[in-house]
Amino acid sequence: MSHVGVPRGTVRKRRSLALLTTGVLTIPVLAGCSSGSEETSRGVPQDIAPAARQAVSDGSTVNWAVDALPATFNAFQADADSATTRITGALLPALFPMDASGQPKLNPDYLESAKIIEREPKQVVLYKLNQQAVWSDGREIGAPDFVAQWRALRGKDSAFWTARNSGYERIEKIERGADDLQVRVTFSKPYADWRSLFSPLYPKEITGSPDAFNDGARTTLKNTAGPFVLRGVSKAKGTVTLARNPRWWGDKAKLDTLVFRAVAAGDRTRALADGTVDVADIDASTADRIALARRDRGNNGQPLAHGPGSETTPAGALRSWALAHGSDEEAAEIAQAAREKNRKAVVAYTAEQKALRDFAVRKSLEPAYTQLALNGESGPLADDRVRRAVARALDREELARTVLGPLGLPAKPLGSHLALAGQPGYKDGSGALGDQNTKEAQALLADAGWTRGGAVQPPKDTKAGSEAEKKGAKGDAPGTEEDAEKEAAEGTKDDKEAKNEKAENEKKAEQGGEEEKAGKKAEDSSGEDSTAEGKKADRASEDSAASRDEGLYIVGEDNKPGAPAPARAASTGASAVHVLAPARTAAAQSAALLRQAGALGEDGAVAAQDKQPGGAAGAYAPVGTAAPAPAAAKGQLGKDGKALTLRFVLPSGPGSQSLRSVGDKIAVMLEKIGIGTEIIKVPDESYFKDHVASGAYDLALYSWPATAYPATDGRPIYAKPEPATDGSLLVEQNYTRVGTDHIDQLFDQAAAELDEKAARELIKQADARIWAAAGSIPLFQRPQLVAVDKKLANVGAFGFAAPRYQDIGFKNRQAAGSPADRKK
Repeated sequence: MSHVGVPRGTVRKRRSLALLTTGVLTIPVLAGCSSGSEETSRGVPQDIAPAARQAVSDGSTVNWAVDALPATFNAFQADADSATTRITGALLPALFPMDASGQPKLNPDYLESAKIIEREPKQVVLYKLNQQAVWSDGREIGAPDFVAQWRALRGKDSAFWTARNSGYERIEKIERGADDLQVRVTFSKPYADWRSLFSPLYPKEITGSPDAFNDGARTTLKNTAGPFVLRGVSKAKGTVTLARNPRWWGDKAKLDTLVFRAVAAGDRTRALADGTVDVADIDASTADRIALARRDRGNNGQPLAHGPGSETTPAGALRSWALAHGSDEEAAEIAQAAREKNRKAVVAYTAEQKALRDFAVRKSLEPAYTQLALNGESGPLADDRVRRAVARALDREELARTVLGPLGLPAKPLGSHLALAGQPGYKDGSGALGDQNTKEAQALLADAGWTRGGAVQPPKDTKAGSEAEKKGAKGDAPGTEEDAEKEAAEGTKDDKEAKNEKAENEKKAEQGGEEEKAGKKAEDSSGEDSTAEGKKADRASEDSAASRDEGLYIVGEDNKPGAPAPARAASTGASAVHVLAPARTAAAQSAALLRQAGALGEDGAVAAQDKQPGGAAGAYAPVGTAAPAPAAAKGQLGKDGKALTLRFVLPSGPGSQSLRSVGDKIAVMLEKIGIGTEIIKVPDESYFKDHVASGAYDLALYSWPATAYPATDGRPIYAKPEPATDGSLLVEQNYTRVGTDHIDQLFDQAAAELDEKAARELIKQADARIWAAAGSIPLFQRPQLVAVDKKLANVGAFGFAAPRYQDIGFKNRQAAGSPADRKK
């Protein structure tokens, strides 16, 4: 399952370009923070139910859920996605796939060897291909395929629509060696990440011409060289079907067919339960369902203690039965329908739970991390002091615990932008920015000019402000006490009128039978509230300014909805401040708000559950709760009359709950240092493209995938934006718009350093300076949860490693072919 916030087309490599109109902020070079010795770190191991090949049966079919059918099978195009990567991994050569520790490892199915044979005067790499390696049409994989792919991706021919060319532009020439099975690649300048090239490798029939490259590989792959071949694509069924490759020279694929099936994230629980899929990335809620299903295996048919109807109390069940069998035919019909709907939901849920017992949840950490991005293009975050203050306010350990703790995964915050725990070269570089420290964060904000009184905008002339402010300015001017007495008298008059009307209504309500009496009371109650509300609303309209100056009501302090409170109103533009009604109009406005919220019926009667001291749920806080204070009183900072408030954009979809939980916690942490947040929830499909990539945010949460080649893949993410010919800025993938020349130089030096140890040292220095710039704050490595039929082996949460598709299959104790018969 893909995740919201992962840039499309970057699941495996991060080399696409984005041309956007942006600004740029240069951060001073950090001095004296060179990295020390490499930090030993251990990543979370993969969880794939490993089994020897002889323990896996031959034959059968596995259905694997993907988010959607791939838009293209060409992994080098801009709209390539996670499904593209997953499917092409079973079809095309990957010369150096990542292993379980996140390092590139030579693939013996395609290479006998590959190494640098010359460093001076130019770098030369010699590839010796596996002599058995052939394309599915029988042609040998050889130098012509390397040459065609280099020419398509080197960036000199704009007719090829390619999203990335990193590394290929450094190649000077490619030659045939002693035979077609030897490929000699000469670089124009040193390239440390040469192992990243030619993976996946496409046949020359696809990369040899722009037409074939642009369109020929979008919907099909006629020539492949993996353990599987592409049998067909069905848009109607939402499936991509792979079959065992009869020309495969390596270990024979255990499965007859491998079907990738498009299943939306919200439909995966049902798809697992009804046998549509055998393998699916899932979220925490589905993982919980599977855990409960396995726990309930021995309940001997007893009703489940979870799911639909599980929260119904005995009293509630009795009440439901009584309504369904009562004399009120209309109420009985409604109750019977509700009971039948609940019965069907219980039956369906129970059946799903029974089916989910056949699945296991494989857990690891995904090779990707979640970060808090701070947009340094403009606004308060254009100041590096404010960005650093935001970073110093975060308790990253708490944020990691929020997401990883409930899953039983190590909840340790990530300490690097360019490597994950367990990878060679990982070192916690967050010390370049500093640990969480509220006082230091507040000092940075003060230094940037943000103060507690800075959000208050003083009146510019006598027209500004309320009538109460004008009265206050007069001090003891004649008429002030008289006005107050007049207001009090009018308030008393209003109260008397309301009481008289109430008495008349009660007298009328005594007439008629008991049912009419109950109905009348509801109507009179509504009329009473409306009358009082109308009169008090008029009163509020005439003297609203004076009311605001009288003070806000502190909820429940004396159990009277109109009691005054000592707190004073102030208008400062603070974000997320809920305004309570002034004292004299509190009751009327409360009724109006309740009616708007649906707490009052159409006839004005208060709902039964809300007939309690304190009113409807949520209408009043517990006794003694003070009214929310304005920005200045709460400590929110400001400057030049503007409150320090940041736009925090978050996805709104059901699969993004964990991101929103993290976002809410970050907002609370920032509030403690005086920074307000305006949380903006947007649809998942537009979150990245329309907000993050376009720069329409101050704060955002999104993820980057791990890489074995940080010098190549990290540079476009943290590169300093450069001016384009049209006056805009080329930001590549640096959506924070924060970068420095020094960071770029360190990346360039690392990419050209052929000594691996020296290159890693340069990467650590670059990471320290990225931390200091405070445009991106890594939070945690993302969890990886995969539901797998428990009879399957060698598949699940792979972590860093690329899957070995030829090893996936059902364990021997499962009769060959029966899973395929069970599946729909």
